[in-house]
Amino acid sequence: MNISLNQKVAVIGGSTQGIGLAIAHELAGNGATCLLLARNGDVLKEIINQLPTPTSQQHEYYTADFSDTTQVKLAVEKIIASHAVHILVNNTGGPKPGPIADATEEEFLSAFRQHLINNQLLSKAVVPSMKNAGYGRIINIISTSVRIPINNLGVSNTIRAAVASWAKTLSNELGQFNITVNNVLPGFTDTQRLHSLITSIAQQRGAAKDIIEKEMMETIPAKRFGNASEIASVVAFLASPAASYINGVSIPVDGGKTGTI
Repeated sequence: MNISLNQKVAVIGGSTQGIGLAIAHELAGNGATCLLLARNGDVLKEIINQLPTPTSQQHEYYTADFSDTTQVKLAVEKIIASHAVHILVNNTGGPKPGPIADATEEEFLSAFRQHLINNQLLSKAVVPSMKNAGYGRIINIISTSVRIPINNLGVSNTIRAAVASWAKTLSNELGQFNITVNNVLPGFTDTQRLHSLITSIAQQRGAAKDIIEKEMMETIPAKRFGNASEIASVVAFLASPAASYINGVSIPVDGGKTGTI
C-alpha cells in the first residue's frame, strides 16, 4: 500500500495547535513538504523547525487570521505563486459554544466566512495546480455534528453541515481529475476546543468540569477522548495515493460515539 507523500506539497490550516499541528507532523513524517497557515507567526516559526524532514523537505509558514477572508486570500496567493499544491487540509477553530436560540446574526455570518468561504477561497486557488499534476487531495476537518447535532454548539452545527454539503458538491465536480474531496469528523478529541466546551457546559450546569468529562466519556464506546494524532493518521491516509478511490465521504473518527451507520 502506497501511503508515501514524497514529492507532495501540503497546505495545512490552523496548524499551531491541536488537530492541525498533529496533521502537520504526520504529513511531514510521511514525506510531504508542509506549508503551514495560521495567525501566529512566532509559533509557526517554532513549529517549522520541529517538523520531521525524512526526505530533506523545506517546510514553510504563512500567516493569516481566518476571521479575515482578505488575509487568507492574500496568503494563498503567495503560496501558489511559488508552489504547486497537491494536498489542502481545511482546518480552523470552530465557533464558540452556546445555544442556537441565543446566537446573533453576526455569529452565523462570521462562522460562515471563517469556514465555508475560506475553504472555497483556498480550494479555488489550489485546484489548478492539482489538475496540472493529475493529483489532488482536499481534506476538511469538520465534526461529527454533521451526522448528529451536538448540544450547545448551535452555530457550529449549522455551519459544519453547510461545509459538508459544499464538500460533497465539490467532490462530484473534481473526481474526474484524480482530485478527491473528503471530510474527517473528529469526535471528542483532547484539544483546547474540547476543554472550552467542557468549561462552557460546566458553567451552565453549575457542575465540576471533571464530572462533565466523565459523563462525556461514558457516551463513547471507547470510554476515552481521542488523541489529535489519531485524527492525523486518517488524514495522512486520505492524502496518500492509497486513498485514490475514496471521494465525497465524511469519516467519523470518534471512538464509535456517533449513533449512525
